[in-house]
Amino acid sequence: MSATESLVRLIGSVSLLLWGLYMVRSGVTRAFGSELHRIVGRAVSNRLSAFLSGIGVTLIVQSSTATALIISSFASRGVIALPAALAVMLGADIGTTLVAQVLSFDLSLMPYILVLVGLVLHGPKRSSKTRQLGRAVFGLGLMLLALSLIVQTSEPLRNSVILQDVFASISAEPMIAILLAALLTWVSHSSLAIVLLVMSFAVGGVITIDLAFLLVIGANIGGVIPPIVATLNEGDLARRVTFGNAGFKITGAIIFFPLLGMMPDLLGRISEEPARLVVNFHTFFNFCLAFVFVPLVGFSAGVWERVIQPSASQTDDDQPRFLDEKTVNTPVLALACATREVGRMAETVDTMLRGVSECLRTDDYAAVDELIELDDRVDTLYDEIKSYVTRVSRQEIDSPESDRVVEILMFTTNLEHMGDIIESLLGALVRRSKKEITFSKEGQADLLELNTRLISNLTLAINIFNSGDVALARQLIKEKTRVNKLQAQYVQNHLERLRDGRIESVATSSLHMDVLRDQRRIHSHITAVAYPILEQAGKLRKTRLKS
Repeated sequence: MSATESLVRLIGSVSLLLWGLYMVRSGVTRAFGSELHRIVGRAVSNRLSAFLSGIGVTLIVQSSTATALIISSFASRGVIALPAALAVMLGADIGTTLVAQVLSFDLSLMPYILVLVGLVLHGPKRSSKTRQLGRAVFGLGLMLLALSLIVQTSEPLRNSVILQDVFASISAEPMIAILLAALLTWVSHSSLAIVLLVMSFAVGGVITIDLAFLLVIGANIGGVIPPIVATLNEGDLARRVTFGNAGFKITGAIIFFPLLGMMPDLLGRISEEPARLVVNFHTFFNFCLAFVFVPLVGFSAGVWERVIQPSASQTDDDQPRFLDEKTVNTPVLALACATREVGRMAETVDTMLRGVSECLRTDDYAAVDELIELDDRVDTLYDEIKSYVTRVSRQEIDSPESDRVVEILMFTTNLEHMGDIIESLLGALVRRSKKEITFSKEGQADLLELNTRLISNLTLAINIFNSGDVALARQLIKEKTRVNKLQAQYVQNHLERLRDGRIESVATSSLHMDVLRDQRRIHSHITAVAYPILEQAGKLRKTRLKS
């Protein structure tokens, strides 16, 4: 076999390894993405539980990068404190090394068994979760098969004089070796894949153990680059997590660099096999980092909070923050991103609705222009969320995810209509102020009371949208009846004031009735969030008409 043919086979084998790793990662996240988010979200009460959750999640998804993106997203929302987030990242690095340990063993028949099992599980009549699990198992089989191919293909390469000269020159320049491995890891987005590749080269005799250790350090450093790049625009809270983890790696590399000479003898007491030496060094490096830095995550957090200050230039609030295009092919994660963006949209509508109360209460219209402009943000977010969720719906999704798509589209549509109504309502109130007419005290109190009910029920609707709680949905439908009765009562109150000839009521009659009408329309859009949830739970009648 010529060197060129061996090189082509090697590149193909490495590509197969990366594809298998991608299949494992995407299969697991699609099948268990929401569960993984809940596990991490609950297990961050202290640094030890956070550290262990990082190990567990990374063992499942086989990617510390995926774990980093989950944690940085939690940190950006304030769900997890920075010390706990850093502890999770240290655990994620341990999880990657444990995966490498398992894959380094000689599992000659296992690739073929896993590929067969994955193919069976991915059958057309299986549920979506089972199919995604089959995808992950199939990908794991491909990874093991690729590793065996890399070892077989790399053995002839050790006789290549050119490669020997190249690797000898790299060994003589440790910094170049580390930077090369870091670059390859950045390109492949997987430190695990590069460590396994280095292990295969060491087993095939293509590189020395000393060079393998340098490349492993480079792979560890390169593994922090993709999360950093992904969070550059995520705000200071997310960047502190990824930069903090990079600080751990770089500090560890600086400490380990002068000690590399004694590592082969030290780790050789456990096993002198090249595969075991490489993965044991990878594990030893990350366990040392965890042992040193887990107790110091509080101190590290303080350092990075001083280093990475909040950006002076604010991001454009009218643009989406959480619609991550990288997760579109993973519906579970993508719908979670869309839900977060819907939360921003709902908060904007809530701000507008509270502005109505302020205008009614104080007749202060200083901020009304800003409130009206918020409708542009609502419209923009609506268009972006609708487009994003539509792209997600084109993926392979199961019934619960399909239902969630419908809920998101319906809720955002209702929020967009509410924004338009509130914008019109605010404009009418401004025109009333220019005419220097005021509501009667009783009429003003009625409008304020009804608007307070709307604000309270919008908060309830947001909770229902996030939780899918059937009991809360029933409560919101009951609130619709109460608000309708209240609105009818306030109309009657206004008519009585007109019959009494109240000057304020006569002057504001048209506007007063318009406000009451708009408030009822807004509340109808608020309560609409409950109907899909009640329908899925079988709590709605087919018709309200008499037979």
